[in-house]
Amino acid sequence: MQLKFKAMVLSCIDPRFQPLVFNFLKKKKLIGKYSAFTIAGSSVGVTHKKFKRWHQTFFDNLAVSISLHNIEKLIIINHRDCGAAKIVSINKEFDEQNETKIHLNSFFKLQKIINRKFPKLKTDYYLLSLNKKIKKFNISLNAG
Repeated sequence: MQLKFKAMVLSCIDPRFQPLVFNFLKKKKLIGKYSAFTIAGSSVGVTHKKFKRWHQTFFDNLAVSISLHNIEKLIIINHRDCGAAKIVSINKEFDEQNETKIHLNSFFKLQKIINRKFPKLKTDYYLLSLNKKIKKFNISLNAG
């Protein structure tokens, strides 16, 4: 029997954000309808060269979720005050602007890889704050 789920959710291991991610997915009516991949930094962890050894594991898991669960979407949830973003930051002053740039770079890198490896897969990108605010980013790359 082949299962059909809505999405895979890529999120961070940070315990402060687990309830926020769960509540966000609950509001989206996705509980029980997604597979999960949780790794330090979320998309930062699966795209930045400092975490290169993690990349293939994520993409292998995504391929399995597409195959076994028939998902059509990857939902990426990064968060503010991200330890992985601090690790990869080249700026001594780690502020909201620098952090946003790191998250956006990871979103664009991930989308480029998704377009190449899984061209039919839809994506949603979010950045979550401790104050429960969530911002959606529209990440699109032109072909070519």
